[in-house]
Amino acid sequence: MLKVGFVGWRGMVGSVLMQRMQEDGDFNGIEPIFFTTSQVGQPGPDIGVDVPPLKDAFALDDLKALDVIITCQGGDYTKKVYGDLRSGGWQGYWIDAASTLRMEDEATIILDPVNRKVIDAQLAKGAKTFVGGNCTVSLMLMGLGGLFEADMVEWMTSMTYQAASGSGAKHMRELLNQMGHLRDSVASELADPASAILDIDRKVTAAMRSGDFPTDNFAAPLAGSLLPWIDTKLDNGQSREEWKGSVETNKILGLENNPIPIDGLCVR
Repeated sequence: MLKVGFVGWRGMVGSVLMQRMQEDGDFNGIEPIFFTTSQVGQPGPDIGVDVPPLKDAFALDDLKALDVIITCQGGDYTKKVYGDLRSGGWQGYWIDAASTLRMEDEATIILDPVNRKVIDAQLAKGAKTFVGGNCTVSLMLMGLGGLFEADMVEWMTSMTYQAASGSGAKHMRELLNQMGHLRDSVASELADPASAILDIDRKVTAAMRSGDFPTDNFAAPLAGSLLPWIDTKLDNGQSREEWKGSVETNKILGLENNPIPIDGLCVR
């Protein structure tokens, strides 16, 4: 059986993967080995089959013994481990939920209901690195993949409205802290049915603009607002999230040499 290592299986993405694999009985056909960055030696998860104690996610020798590595640990982990594994001669399959490797030449972005032909062609060529796509790009293509396959799309613009959870746990916590901060700023007024709503509105606005409003992660208020900009600015004036919509879509479809123009607006 294939030795398959799992890294980042406790997080938001990883826990969903574990649930789906258990429901589908996927662990029965492999030898699963679980890795951790902080709890080495502790018992592995209860998945219905025997698993060894948790191993060190940075132990290259243990990782090299695997046929497949599935990681939901995030981009920083990929940056620390992937290059050393490959340069050390590891020839296994690397399957990654992070964005770090998406645009690398050796990586195939996987969205099998849409680009199964691309995936099969890459497997036939000996490709060993497979990466999940940007979530909004993947959702868009799930709905429009048939039109692309029929060659009916000349260009496209998309407007996406993305949850705070897409930025990760720290951003989710900050949004909740922002919401609590706004509520606390008008707690006495909310308790008084006779208070004027315009006064409440002014105080909430002032709280959002105050220097102590929690914005360390988003860099701006999201509670009671929206942010029409996600990620960093590129030299062409796009946000990185807007850029992903174009380059990742065309890579998923295998159209890098003849790309379809895609632009839009990404709002948090």
